[in-house]
Amino acid sequence: MARAILCVLDSFGIGGAPDAASFGDEGANTFGHIAAACARGEADREGLRCGVLHVPNMARLGLAHAGRLASGEAPEGFDLSIAPEGIWGAASETSRGKDTPSGHWEIAGVPVAFDWGYFPDEVPTFPDELVSKVIEAGAIPGILGNCHASGTTIIAELGEEHLRTGKPICYTSADSVFQIAAHETHFGLERLYRLCETVRELVDPYRIGRVIARPFIGENAETFERTANRRDYSVLPPEPTLLDRVVAAGHRTLTVGKIADIFAHQGIGEVLKAAGNDALFDRTLEALDMAGHGDLVFANFIDFDSLYGHRRDVAGYAAGLEAFDRRLPELLERLEPDDLLILTADHGCDPTWRGTDHTRERVPVIGVAPGRGEVPIGIRDTFADIGETVARHLGVAPGGHGAPFL
Repeated sequence: MARAILCVLDSFGIGGAPDAASFGDEGANTFGHIAAACARGEADREGLRCGVLHVPNMARLGLAHAGRLASGEAPEGFDLSIAPEGIWGAASETSRGKDTPSGHWEIAGVPVAFDWGYFPDEVPTFPDELVSKVIEAGAIPGILGNCHASGTTIIAELGEEHLRTGKPICYTSADSVFQIAAHETHFGLERLYRLCETVRELVDPYRIGRVIARPFIGENAETFERTANRRDYSVLPPEPTLLDRVVAAGHRTLTVGKIADIFAHQGIGEVLKAAGNDALFDRTLEALDMAGHGDLVFANFIDFDSLYGHRRDVAGYAAGLEAFDRRLPELLERLEPDDLLILTADHGCDPTWRGTDHTRERVPVIGVAPGRGEVPIGIRDTFADIGETVARHLGVAPGGHGAPFL
């Protein structure tokens, strides 16, 4: 029974991108720098973790070998004399951005050849004309924020004013994004979603990739907490993706986490949502149990990026990787002989790097191929090779970019 399982460890780059300098990221290496910090005792945190980075299951598949291949440097704390037992290699991104949609679309066989629009890092951030249209079309009394910000920080700063005034909190980041935070009950979750749908249309002329609904709960700055009801409103991919081709072939796509939102719900079958990597892992196992011959399970593990990468939390990122690795045998044990499993990433977010933005890096491509042991695949020229490999495995039509490595 041939199935494919594609897991994106969101932001888990492994350095070495050939064009990193043009993004200001030359030397960034999410995996390498986390491993180094752990080996030196700089990522120890009482009650959380200590010592070298311990991810034996991903290491067995070839993670450390992929890291050395991508960056030219062996990750500290790993024994590279032990041969990998799975698919292992790295991939370079050809899309012109280092954002979430670009990375995921390219993984699914469609690199992004155009430039996204971005809002300037100044206050106010959004053009007056756009703000006026948002207020009028959204029937809101005004907006708060209007700046570049961390989501958790700006909610703590402006959440109480939001409750008093009814004005949603609008902000952006280094990504091509317009984010709207509002209280689930006082403002209303469905009202927030409707507002985001309105703003999605209004930002199209600015070439903005995503509008993101960021609902939260709580009654004051000390108790505000974002919920799992986030929703992303993305533009459509410019071409049919791997997901579209799987559906066109009469098979199912089972997506976990924010995958459906990233692809604007195109080529999407079952949608399994959850909050936190552990719950997302549970849902991935659930999706695999539901999947039949020819089906694709496509999961995103968001915490690496949102909780640890952007917040520059090295110890948290290391602990998150170790927690994921501890659960990996549960997934491996559920694989059938003809299943293909690939673990990869969509970009980097080096927690040791300056700023809080994503980092331009190569990504790991590790996993399990049907009936085969070690499969070195080298450095792939595009993430699209991943999608084309899955397409060949599932027997669906090839796309126009990339080449399969199996």
